[in-house]
Amino acid sequence: MIFDDDQIALRNVARRFAREKLRPDYQKRESEPGLDRALLKEMGSLGLIGVNLSEEYGGLGQSHLTAGLIIEEIAYGDINVSYVQLIGSLLGLLVQRHAKPELARHWVSRLVAGEAIVALGLTEPRGGSDAANLQVKARRVGNEYILSGEKTSISFSTQADMIILFARTGKPEDGARGVSAFLVPMDLPGIQTTRFNDVGENIIGRGSVFFDDVRIPAENLMGEENKGFMQVMVGFDFSRILIGLMTVAAAQASIDETWEYMKERQAMGVPIVQYQGVSFPIVEYETLISACRQLCYHGLTLIDAGLPHTAEAAMVKWMGPRTAFDAIHQCIVTLGHYGYSKDAPHQQRLRDAMGLEIGDGTAQVMKLIVARERAGRMAVQYATENRK
Repeated sequence: MIFDDDQIALRNVARRFAREKLRPDYQKRESEPGLDRALLKEMGSLGLIGVNLSEEYGGLGQSHLTAGLIIEEIAYGDINVSYVQLIGSLLGLLVQRHAKPELARHWVSRLVAGEAIVALGLTEPRGGSDAANLQVKARRVGNEYILSGEKTSISFSTQADMIILFARTGKPEDGARGVSAFLVPMDLPGIQTTRFNDVGENIIGRGSVFFDDVRIPAENLMGEENKGFMQVMVGFDFSRILIGLMTVAAAQASIDETWEYMKERQAMGVPIVQYQGVSFPIVEYETLISACRQLCYHGLTLIDAGLPHTAEAAMVKWMGPRTAFDAIHQCIVTLGHYGYSKDAPHQQRLRDAMGLEIGDGTAQVMKLIVARERAGRMAVQYATENRK
């Protein structure tokens, strides 16, 4: 893949920031309760958030591929901090495209500047991967909508300044066609949040958000009523590729550190990197990680060209997190007692990357998507019929 001068310049800015500012304190940040807002603003001032967004809204008007290059570099330093790039590029784009212009300018400009955190309110307790069957309701009363219900497994549940909420405005039997999207400030009366005690991704935080007859202006509706679900489904293809790059980058950091260790560590008078039984497993994962990275780049170039990319997005969404987990695990085993220690960063990367095997769609769902794209609806007909 060949990059232009602007892409290389932006990637270099992100690389320096990630390796000099983020990577040294990656483990230290795990004990912090949330994202450092000053760190967000610093990234915003460097132009590292939402680069694919319009210049009118504070972005740089760059390509989706450029956004991918930046998120990969940030994730190399800290996969959790790279969530900022994910929500900036994905949710900022949704707001830019579908919100009322004045609301879009307000929220997107703050998002790009690192002054606001936005959450995605889609998953519900009974739904999971069946995201179209939403129970959270939005009732139109005059010039307002009244929101009621629970969202769960929401990243940034206790930190977000605003949530893009997907709620049912139509009848339950309408399925995806009865879902609308709303911009909901998180400081409104009637909103309560919880935080889960998760294995990883501590500074992000995941939890539930409860809406107890929360009132929002009708102008906070994004796009058309009852068509919100299709808006976010289009965005998911983009986010899935970004997640592939996030996990690839975390694995690459562990692989690079393992190569350095193998060159220095000696056994029987020679560096252990000279033993094929030690080096070949790392070579294999270096190869798989490189292949996944290139497929991610390919998927982003398809988006920029306006070409279909759903299958490629689903491929890297299951392959990236799975391969990254396995690669980091191999690094821990290769490093032995040192790798197994919490003094080393690999166990944290393993836990942080593992969460992305679940979020934005499991491997099983991703494989169903690829089968459907390649073989048509017949490939998933049996699974669909047996869910009813």
